[in-house]
Amino acid sequence: MSSALIATGLCKQFGDFVAVKDLSLRVCAGEVVGVLGPNGAGKTTTLRMLAGILTPTCGTVEIDGIPLADQPLEAKRRIGFLSGDTQLYRRLTPREMLDYFGRLYEVPEPSRTTRVKELITQLDMESFADRPCGALSSGQKQRANIARAFLHDPGLLILDEPTATLDVWSGQFIVEAIRREKARGRAILFSTHIMSEVEYLCDRIYLVHGGRIVEEGTTAEIIRRSGCSNLTDTFLNLARQAGAGVSKEASA
Repeated sequence: MSSALIATGLCKQFGDFVAVKDLSLRVCAGEVVGVLGPNGAGKTTTLRMLAGILTPTCGTVEIDGIPLADQPLEAKRRIGFLSGDTQLYRRLTPREMLDYFGRLYEVPEPSRTTRVKELITQLDMESFADRPCGALSSGQKQRANIARAFLHDPGLLILDEPTATLDVWSGQFIVEAIRREKARGRAILFSTHIMSEVEYLCDRIYLVHGGRIVEEGTTAEIIRRSGCSNLTDTFLNLARQAGAGVSKEASA
């Protein structure tokens, strides 16, 4: 499989605080890769560097072979990014918002109109597609947000906890949308705290703690190496071990 995303030796420092340390990962076309870690582990900082929103202190990112630092606009055209705090234009309806972003991404007519209708149907947005975004529920807003990320058919999707604040019904629409995009050959990297989503969606996992990758592999491989019986226990065990390692380094 071809690599849609390659990150090598990423670091991010804010003053004296090092948020991400020598982190490397890859995501291939047609693959869903999960990033797991406790709060403050560096997941969001990492995903924002990969999407070109934050500039790494050191390290490199390539999107479909394009260096993000050297050709940021061309690389970003190939990314669909969604974070938990992405906001919508309150006065626009989801349909108007999608059309607006389609124009920004230079999606031509009639493809733009067709794509907007397709996403509205897939994400069951017909009942609120023409209501102002400011009047929508959190689940409806997140469906509109993920439609925006998918709109221009990017080869790489970077999703930061896309279902974190959603009820089961809304969250399932997002999960099924991710599965459809994988089937279309998209490369997908997403962070989550929901273990069932990881087991259901992910081909591979990176476990992050203290800004570092502490384990990687398939769900089955990671569970087997941990000696635990399920992913939740594996995650908690690895987080405790990594936390103890960080404490020893700090006291050394």
